Amino acid sequence: MSESLDWGDLAARVIGLGAPVLGGALGGPFGAAAGKILADALGTASPDPQAVHDQIEATPADPSIAAAARQAESQWLAALSEIGRAQVAEVGATQRAEIASDDPLQRWWRPLYALELSMLECPAFAVTLLRALWSGHEAGINGFANLSALLMAYFGARFGVLGVYVSGRSREKQACATGEWVPSVVDRLVQGVVKKK
Repeated sequence: MSESLDWGDLAARVIGLGAPVLGGALGGPFGAAAGKILADALGTASPDPQAVHDQIEATPADPSIAAAARQAESQWLAALSEIGRAQVAEVGATQRAEIASDDPLQRWWRPLYALELSMLECPAFAVTLLRALWSGHEAGINGFANLSALLMAYFGARFGVLGVYVSGRSREKQACATGEWVPSVVDRLVQGVVKKK
């Protein structure tokens, strides 16, 4: 093996030991963190790729090596869960700070967005389309037909943002009434995954 061995070089070997998530992490940007967990589980003298490689290759058929790799993967998944929990807590803290903010832009941008979309854009689009159909304006009708996929994607994205706003605003009102942040669907999914660990 080369002197310049890095964590990514061990990824396939670790996947072969029955730890695919950990092996994938070794080949990614968090390879050093995943490698440290693997090195600790294997009990190597130092947490570097060469020492881990030597430990694995010293007794490749030893079932304790595969068991250690799977244990390291469990620890890696637990670490990821902790990171997810911390991120959810940070997002919640940010949202609570925004709720308490007296900044007019912070409080009004979403209602203005909803009003602009529902009172200006959609009616203007509908009137333009209906006028083209009523008058039989062939170029206008063909233009709408040619742009139909783009328009559907555009309005789908716009209404998607509006849906997130409505959901978020409902949770904000509940939080103001109860004093506790109401988790979103994504928050509840992350919390469910964390509880299973």
